[in-house]
Amino acid sequence: MPIEREIKLRFDSAEAAREQILALGATPLLGRRLQEDCLFDTDDERLRRQRSTLRVRSEGGKALLTWKGPVIAAAIKIREEYETVVSDGAALQTILEEIGLHVWFRYEKYREEFNGDDVVIAVDETPVGVFVEIEGTEDAIHRTAAALGKSAADYITDSYRIIFLQHRDATGLAGHDMVFAGRE
Repeated sequence: MPIEREIKLRFDSAEAAREQILALGATPLLGRRLQEDCLFDTDDERLRRQRSTLRVRSEGGKALLTWKGPVIAAAIKIREEYETVVSDGAALQTILEEIGLHVWFRYEKYREEFNGDDVVIAVDETPVGVFVEIEGTEDAIHRTAAALGKSAADYITDSYRIIFLQHRDATGLAGHDMVFAGRE
């Protein structure tokens, strides 16, 4: 069973994050690009009640279908994850809607990825701030976070939806989705 292990860390800017990541000796993996994510659920919110996620991610004309199971309690986010590439994201979304699923949350980010020592490090520029996501083995995540000057107290294990809701509540921001201005 594939297991995802990750944390997010808040940074002041994408430039500062990128500079620190490169200083670790990480190498560029995938350049900066827009990712558009849609979370799907049933009308009775079965997936959310199970604390699972069904996501369609679109970027650069490609799509990725991802299912994530409930988060396992730990210092980092750990959960079962299955992903597959889909050649036609729009058709996939139509199929999901035709079988009774609907989009309940949309979010966007500009993502750039780097290869580190047993980790993939992403710089995510979102409408609510800049985050570095570290995914890999638990030991490598802790080592990489420490090398970036962060401790376990800095770890964010919440989803981007929760981060968005916290930001929206704290700032009085309007809106249901975490999308860049002018893209609603």
